[in-house]
Amino acid sequence: MMQPMRGAWRLGRVAGVDAYVHWTFGLLMAWAAFSAWQGAGTGLAVVLGLGFLAAVFGSVLLHELGHAVMARRWGVRTRHILLTPLGGIASLEGMPKAPRAELAVALAGPAVNLAIAAVLALVTNVTGLALFGLVDGLMWANLSLALFNLIPAFPMDGGRALRALLAQRIGAQAATRLAVRLGRVVAVVMAVLGLFFNPMLILIAAFVWFAGAAEARATSTHDAVGWRGEPRVIVFARRFR
Repeated sequence: MMQPMRGAWRLGRVAGVDAYVHWTFGLLMAWAAFSAWQGAGTGLAVVLGLGFLAAVFGSVLLHELGHAVMARRWGVRTRHILLTPLGGIASLEGMPKAPRAELAVALAGPAVNLAIAAVLALVTNVTGLALFGLVDGLMWANLSLALFNLIPAFPMDGGRALRALLAQRIGAQAATRLAVRLGRVVAVVMAVLGLFFNPMLILIAAFVWFAGAAEARATSTHDAVGWRGEPRVIVFARRFR
């Protein structure tokens, strides 16, 4: 099977979906190892740092699989999942037309992270397992992933969920326009915060702004000409800070 993009390596097939990782992920691992060494100066710190990074991206992969499995229940295939230093991308072949189906697909990813966080919290409370703080750290990472992706900034998960809820009342096109406008407001807020706190937020803001506009145009075209030929690719992107 061909790779989804140049410089992406196939990790394997999980739940019937091909998973890939972009080559720049290696740079992230090198940075994490260097930071761990600079902070503690021990090989154990490097191993723990890389292990935690791998666990976080494993959670991102499970998040994307949540979208893929739920989409499959509604007859939508996932072309592939790609892991990048910014997070994960699940490319779905279209989107279920029923608003409640889109709502289910959008919320499936954050639900996976919330479930992981709940399980880790239970394990910590029952067994006292800490593993140098990695268990608690992974629990909070999953909780952050879920909450961050539920921000109502279309086309993030929260924005798609909002559109699905609105579409049941005002129709798909009007709901998309309203969700995109709200997403742009959130994008501006993210960009401003990024200037002062975390430059990564600026990249996320740009994604929200331009991807939302593209989705609005695609929705308008789809409603005008109907569902014909190959379904367009819907990208679910997860970002973490």
